[in-house]
Amino acid sequence: MNTHPYLRAFLAGLFIPTLIMPLLLAAFLVLRVMVEAPIPIERGLVFPMALVPTVWGLWSVLWLRTHPQTHIPLGMHGAILPFLLLPAGTAIAKLAGVISLGASSVLWFQAVHIPYAFIACGFAAGVAIYYLVWKYIVGFLNRVLGIA
Repeated sequence: MNTHPYLRAFLAGLFIPTLIMPLLLAAFLVLRVMVEAPIPIERGLVFPMALVPTVWGLWSVLWLRTHPQTHIPLGMHGAILPFLLLPAGTAIAKLAGVISLGASSVLWFQAVHIPYAFIACGFAAGVAIYYLVWKYIVGFLNRVLGIA
């Protein structure tokens, strides 16, 4: 009997971002309507909503496939993902005209300046969050689905 471990790994990785991304979009849309911000935030969220869950699912499949050879813990494997997502997201946002890179800050939607120091702190926090989410939540889902 074929138990389809890669499909189950894909679904385990897909679970968290599929729950969180629509909630983030709803929160940003409510803020935009209530605050009436002229920034088209939803334009910058639609593509990540499609891309991030798929990347998480594929990343989970990659862990399942390579774990017997690499023995990298799941949390550490998940913490590597932001190092791929940030440059890819930056490149896509730059090509889409969502951000402009300056000498000391990023200009977001031609309206908001975000200093690189703030981005670095957010990135470090993101890596820690990814580690914890992958270690505890995706790891739990892997155990429930019988692939860990």
